[in-house]
Amino acid sequence: MESSAQLQNQFPLSSNNVLEPPPPLRPSATLSDSFSETVELADIEWDNLGFGLQPTDYMFIMKCPHGGTFSKGELKRFGNIELNPSAGVLNYGQGLFEGLKAYRKEDGNILLFRPEENALRMKMGAERMCMPSPTVEQFVEAVKDTVLANKRWVPPPGKGSLYIRPLLMGSGPVLGLAPAPEYTFLIYVSPVGNYFKEGLAPINLIVENELHRATPGGTGGVKTIGNYAAVLKAQSAAKAKGYSDVLYLDCVHKRYLEEVSSCNIFVVKGNIISTPAIKGTILPGITRKSIIDVARSQGFQVEERQVSVDELLDADEVFCTGTAVVVSPVGSVTYLGKRVSYRDGIGVVSQQLYTVLTRLQMGLTKDEMNWTVELR
Repeated sequence: MESSAQLQNQFPLSSNNVLEPPPPLRPSATLSDSFSETVELADIEWDNLGFGLQPTDYMFIMKCPHGGTFSKGELKRFGNIELNPSAGVLNYGQGLFEGLKAYRKEDGNILLFRPEENALRMKMGAERMCMPSPTVEQFVEAVKDTVLANKRWVPPPGKGSLYIRPLLMGSGPVLGLAPAPEYTFLIYVSPVGNYFKEGLAPINLIVENELHRATPGGTGGVKTIGNYAAVLKAQSAAKAKGYSDVLYLDCVHKRYLEEVSSCNIFVVKGNIISTPAIKGTILPGITRKSIIDVARSQGFQVEERQVSVDELLDADEVFCTGTAVVVSPVGSVTYLGKRVSYRDGIGVVSQQLYTVLTRLQMGLTKDEMNWTVELR
């Protein structure tokens, strides 16, 4: 068994978190000579990554008593966790999650994209769900530690990314409806490829006008776990009919765009890019926020406002944004049985914004925005 000092050298931690002994190493491949140092990679088919769970080596866990604060966390071997059947997350849905990515650069170093934004969004969601949350610093350091401990699972440049999933949940037992007495912050990771099987090819959406994702005054504006279970019925029905996903309308007028199941939506008309404003029913996407800034830097006029379904059907181009999809062009939208198709192939605007953002995320262009965090 390796000593703690040897482990610390193998997986240098960026904080005072604790590292458990590693699992037996799987057969590894080695990166090409273009890297400045030899980096061991897990032996999987990097050219065939989809968007599914690939178990990795370590997960991060940190706990907090109700009314207390989160203290030093630890890296444990990835695996099942124990929960009381009466845990708040299981009985009352007291849980949040985040999603962000790590990319490997050509020199072998690893880049995170705006992790502090995920930390701030989790804090906002935790306040809405009556939960304590890690500080921004605790969140970011835990992400760094988890990525470094699983660095052999970060795909080679151009082969995908390491998807990072932080969870915050009411893990303590509670029978009556009340905040849980204990909370767990957990991070696990998985190498991923494209979210949609189409890749960067256009996806086909159907507009849902009966079922709704969120309501005014509800939790649609935070990344709580229940928001996602609520879209499964409409999404499953859409996929059974051959659509890629569902676009939801507001529940009051049933006329204004909100978002796709797990992505924000953008509509292009001429030089104007419009997207629904953040007013409590739409998740404030970090990729959404980044694309707005990138689009403005590229000379587009961006409007955050109510966007009607009529504007959607009359658009020159439509695309979605999200951590998982980055930018996904929309090839067609079906509304009340009418299908509207947009230009063939990938729209010019979608392609331009996708290229600018992904090159920045992968370290292929200089980060003038100071959005990336480099791990060595």
